[in-house]
Amino acid sequence: MSDSILYSDTIRQFIVDNFLFGDGDKLALDTPLFEKGIIDSTGVLELVAFIEENFNVTISDDELVQNNFSSLIAIDKFLQSKNYQNSSN
Repeated sequence: MSDSILYSDTIRQFIVDNFLFGDGDKLALDTPLFEKGIIDSTGVLELVAFIEENFNVTISDDELVQNNFSSLIAIDKFLQSKNYQNSSN
C-alpha cells in the first residue's frame, strides 16, 4: 500500500467521522471539500491538528491555503511534498 493511499484512507475516515457524521458515501478522492461545504475554516484547523498528530508533520501558517486542503487528493499531494522535504533535510 502506498503512502498516498494510507493518507487518503485515514484522512477520509476522520472527515467522515467528524464532519459527515458517518455518511461518507459521496466523499470521493476528488470531492471539493470547501465547495461542497464539508469543511469550513474551523474544520480546517481540526483537520490540521489531526494531520499533525497522526502523520508527524508540522504545518506552518503559510501552508494553510485552500489548495493544500481542497480535496483528499490535494491533501495527499501536500503530505507527500512535506515528507519529501523532511527526508531531503
